[in-house]
Amino acid sequence: MINEVLNMFTKHEEQRVAVFADVQNLYYSARNIYNARVNFTGLLKESVGARKLIRATAYVIRAQMPEEQGFFDALSKAGYEVKAKDLQVFFGGTKKGDWDVGITMDAIRQMGKVDSVILASGDGDYIPLLDYLKNFGVRVEVIAFGKSSSSKLIEAADDFIDMDASPKKFLIPIKR
Repeated sequence: MINEVLNMFTKHEEQRVAVFADVQNLYYSARNIYNARVNFTGLLKESVGARKLIRATAYVIRAQMPEEQGFFDALSKAGYEVKAKDLQVFFGGTKKGDWDVGITMDAIRQMGKVDSVILASGDGDYIPLLDYLKNFGVRVEVIAFGKSSSSKLIEAADDFIDMDASPKKFLIPIKR
């Protein structure tokens, strides 16, 4: 209740926002917790609300899967700029693919153009980014699945939208 009242005063129609979506983080949370896919259109709509969206960026990893281009196209159609990089495969078969530094750098580059940064990820590695942005007067919000989010990240955010609270709004069932 208190958060809802505070958000009435801190979220307003004139506010300029940017959304940075860590697709892999949300993808694995939705799959592991709900055996479903993320509704990135619903995520964008819910997190931005009536405010002015300046930019929405979805960060993806290319894994050379046949269905991934269709997914990337759907993200683009939903209003995201899609940034992709290849999955790294190391000697011995270890695989790595993340956008932590890329998202951080893009958020810092955009912070002078927006009033609020919305991070779509539950990864605690972003805590220093949130602290940095807040030091410059940027409002920082996080939208993610609370069950798989860092509690310290949630604490660091000015606002947290827990996708677990309304899974139907944020999930698409996997068709068998």
